[in-house]
Amino acid sequence: MPKVRVINGPNLNLLGVREPDIYGKKSLQFIEESLKKEAQDYGIQIDFYQSNHEGGIIDSIHQAFELKYDGIIINPGAYTHYSYAIRDAISAVGIPCVEVHISNIHNREDFRAKSVIAPACLGQISGFGADSYSAALFLIKRLFAKK
Repeated sequence: MPKVRVINGPNLNLLGVREPDIYGKKSLQFIEESLKKEAQDYGIQIDFYQSNHEGGIIDSIHQAFELKYDGIIINPGAYTHYSYAIRDAISAVGIPCVEVHISNIHNREDFRAKSVIAPACLGQISGFGADSYSAALFLIKRLFAKK
């Protein structure tokens, strides 16, 4: 059974409360529970990690490598725009990774439009609310089906 880790960065623990006009009213717990159901339907083992600290996110990526995960879905939050360390961790482990964002980062402040993480990933999904995670999981499932 393929294994996928979903990693969420800073402030995503406040989903549902934090700027609901931008990020929606669904909590991170709600998103995780929904993804668990979808993953089960796809025959994928899934787990979740959230941290407000860059080092914790990097450690989680390294752990995914050590435990032989098959895919990563990452919402790096604000680290998207400047964390070369997270980008390097993704590149180093070689696990297929999809970057997700709830809001459309290309339709917001100029500084949010640039992702230093995306070049290390298979692709980026943004602007579809909580469904960005579902889309990423679906695409990773398709990737597994092709192997």
